[in-house]
Amino acid sequence: MMLTAFSEIEDKLSSFDNGADDYLVKPFHFEELYARVQSLLRRKEVPQQIENKIVIKDLEIFEEDMKVFRAGEEIKLTPKEFKLILILAHAKGKVLSKQFIAEKLWDYHIETNQNTIEVYVNFLRKKIDKDHEIKLLRTKVGYGYYLSDQE
Repeated sequence: MMLTAFSEIEDKLSSFDNGADDYLVKPFHFEELYARVQSLLRRKEVPQQIENKIVIKDLEIFEEDMKVFRAGEEIKLTPKEFKLILILAHAKGKVLSKQFIAEKLWDYHIETNQNTIEVYVNFLRKKIDKDHEIKLLRTKVGYGYYLSDQE
């Protein structure tokens, strides 16, 4: 809250642009100041809920809750499967190579063969795409995998 003797509109706009929530010009009544402070405090008490959700068509991924839903139905994933779907979702439709996925899926360098990634992708595909007409987990042959609702 800005308490100031400057009453020009430019001063007020500048203050709001720089983060002020309220602006009170001197002289003022203390009752008004008190009421404005109470108003600001009430706003602070309202919980700020930031929903960390990724949506691809009817697939919803809640990062903080580590839950995935498809068409409103929860899909139970293992920790590795959840991490894999997050890696693919954060790529926003970009094709990711098996090598890239392997490096992200295991937080340290591990010697995996390409088949390991194929197995995890297959597990995930069965869980998120099996009973749905539109398939979201896609393969670009010779390149890798991606999530998309576009053909």
